[in-house]
Amino acid sequence: MLSFIRSDLAQFTAYKPHPSSNTDAAVPLDLDRLDTNESPYDLPTQLKEKLASTYQRVIQTNRYPDGGHETLKDAIAEYVNESASLSPGVFTRAHISLGNGSDELIRSLLIATCLGGEGSILVANPTFSMYGILAQTLGIPVVTVGRNQDNFAIDLTSAQAALEKTDSPPIRVIFAVHPNSPTGNCLTPAELSWLRTLSEEILVVIDEAYFEFSQTSLVSELVQRPNWVILRTFSKAFRLAALRVGYCVADPQAIAILEKVRLPYNLPSFSIAGGLVAMQHRQLLLESISPTLDERNKLIQVLSQHPGLRVSQSTANFIFLRLLGNNSDTQNQTLTTLHQKLKNSGTLVREISGGLRITVGTSEENTRTLNRIQVALSNLGS
Repeated sequence: MLSFIRSDLAQFTAYKPHPSSNTDAAVPLDLDRLDTNESPYDLPTQLKEKLASTYQRVIQTNRYPDGGHETLKDAIAEYVNESASLSPGVFTRAHISLGNGSDELIRSLLIATCLGGEGSILVANPTFSMYGILAQTLGIPVVTVGRNQDNFAIDLTSAQAALEKTDSPPIRVIFAVHPNSPTGNCLTPAELSWLRTLSEEILVVIDEAYFEFSQTSLVSELVQRPNWVILRTFSKAFRLAALRVGYCVADPQAIAILEKVRLPYNLPSFSIAGGLVAMQHRQLLLESISPTLDERNKLIQVLSQHPGLRVSQSTANFIFLRLLGNNSDTQNQTLTTLHQKLKNSGTLVREISGGLRITVGTSEENTRTLNRIQVALSNLGS
């Protein structure tokens, strides 16, 4: 290893995008790409044409983008108030910070709270892996607890015990996901009650990347909870995964700190334009939510009838299924084989945390996937 590189980085593995996000010619483009929780629908043609016109007429590529994001922040604040049935002005641009995807916002939150040995983070696995990955790359300790294997609720006894340990550094940030990935469950009343009891010295980050699908948000609680931050993204329901636009909603004092550590000009002009178009045409884009939920319910209903599968209820745009059985080694081998058979037959899904996470696709994609799963399981003798 290069002598000037931090010694602890030797044990890390670089994050590798999943096959469906790889544009390499070795990955066939006609696969059903149900492994990254994207929307199966591209932007409508008229919105693509509007963006193309903006690029041609307005954006000057020799000029830096809008570094303050004021116009987009205003539009997001309006949407946040509207979607939570709040009065206009409850949340304003002062409550919003934008990132190059939610990943950048997570990283900024970690820099602002835990860097320099001042704190550690708490996550409940299985969950979104980037919380731990980003913390580790910054040299921030990660404390992990488990989840109930029936409903995937956080093990609150273990979480509380971790908070009460006097080991240094103390837990400064807790990541709570609503709904969680890869399991699709929203926070339970018990989890919410626990989060509400936490000291204001602890930052509670509630990731609502799939809010538009769950239609359950905690954003209204931010008014009384200055130590809470809500993360959201344009990559899912708003179909802008390629443009990498994430945002968070928080107390203006917390936002002011995030703005201090945010990289200047972190969003390209085209991404800002895409976010504005999404906000201006949100009703059109969100029309895809209802059919997505119908398709999700169809997947759950059909797969739940198979005696060899255990399918979790989901409030997101994906489902999580596990194989039934008592031998974990055999289950893992069978799961890997099933994953590979689906890929060979044309469907990409994510093998993770002892199960398969399947993004809800179009009706045609889902029908093909159901057929392929049934064939694969039949061949496996399940």
